[in-house]
Amino acid sequence: MKSPIDPFKAISDPNRRAILMILSQDSHTINSIAENFEMSRPAVSKHVKILQTAGFIHIQNRGRERFCFLNGSGFGEIGSWMNYFDSIWKQKLQSLELQKEKEQ
Repeated sequence: MKSPIDPFKAISDPNRRAILMILSQDSHTINSIAENFEMSRPAVSKHVKILQTAGFIHIQNRGRERFCFLNGSGFGEIGSWMNYFDSIWKQKLQSLELQKEKEQ
C-alpha cells in the first residue's frame, strides 16, 4: 500500500533527515528528539508526524511517553529508486572498463 505522503517529500526537509539519523542510533521520545533542535517541541512533533505518515517512523506509547522507532516501510520506495540508479552506474563503469581493456 502506498503511503499518503511521498517519501521523497518527507525526507526533503533537513530537520526530518536529522530526526531519522537520530533514530538510526536508538529509539527516542519526542522530547529527547526536540532537545537536538532549536525549534519548539510542537514543531518537532509535526516533523515526526510527517515521518510517521510516510512510513519512516513507528510511535509506541509507553505510559505518558511516546517513543519513536525507525520503520522500514518508508525506505522501500527510496531504496528501489536508489538501486535503479546504482545499477545504471555499475553498467556504465563496466562499459568503461571494457572500453579500457579494448584500448590496451
